[in-house]
Amino acid sequence: MLGLFVQIIDITLVLVLIYLMLLVIGERRNLWMIRGLIVLMLAAVLSHALKLPLLGFVLTNLSFGAAVAMAFMLQVEIRRFLELLGRGEIGQLFSSSNISISRPDSVIDELVDAVRELSQKRTGALMILEVGPPIDENDFSVPGVRLDAELSKELIQTIFQTTTLLHDGAILIRASRIVAAGVILPISERMASRQLGTRHRAAMGITERIENCLCIVVSEETGSISIAQRGSLNRPLTSNRLRELLQEQFTPVVDSDTVTPKLLHLGRRVTGLWKWTRQLGKR
Repeated sequence: MLGLFVQIIDITLVLVLIYLMLLVIGERRNLWMIRGLIVLMLAAVLSHALKLPLLGFVLTNLSFGAAVAMAFMLQVEIRRFLELLGRGEIGQLFSSSNISISRPDSVIDELVDAVRELSQKRTGALMILEVGPPIDENDFSVPGVRLDAELSKELIQTIFQTTTLLHDGAILIRASRIVAAGVILPISERMASRQLGTRHRAAMGITERIENCLCIVVSEETGSISIAQRGSLNRPLTSNRLRELLQEQFTPVVDSDTVTPKLLHLGRRVTGLWKWTRQLGKR
């Protein structure tokens, strides 16, 4: 009876761990990898229950190797999880982070028009857009100069003119206002292409640190437009494609692919597999 109780606790803890992993991933970009790892782990458990030592050894080591590889690929998400755990803010994982913030089309139009003209003139620019709760400016290398001004394409183009003192930094955009300019961002520690300049690596760096933001980058050398989010760079973009991405990002929709129903379904499947394995063992 005690062994049964221990096995139930073991399965429960595994399900809780899977639940936390799904919460950390957020956008489910790598959900299929998580599922693949779960399948490998279940196959390893099943092979040991059926007394297939060689297959169990191969699957166990394959699961371990897959877990190590995922640790590298999901380093941004794992870092966020460890930071929240260290701060004692693990409850933030359970907050509703899949609800996008709405933004008036006029603001998006002003932003896209400014980016288009900066791109045509090959004027380098870097813009941080909040897509969730306000960003803690302590995550910036230098917070920059407070502006708190209404967003307009004229103001954005003026800030990034090479004759201004603030053109080298980034601007922080919150809702329909430019909160600060001349913000210095941390550089990404990931290996990046040599074709990427400091602005692109800074955009990747801040989106690695902060989940609830995206960065728009205009290259000074080529005039190409890029978007960085969660440490990944989407480039090159046309102004029309940029508009589409911003409208998708700031449309107030709720992610219907919730974790809890899938977790409950997975729990039922794991429990059924465990009962079936026990029956095989008794035979």
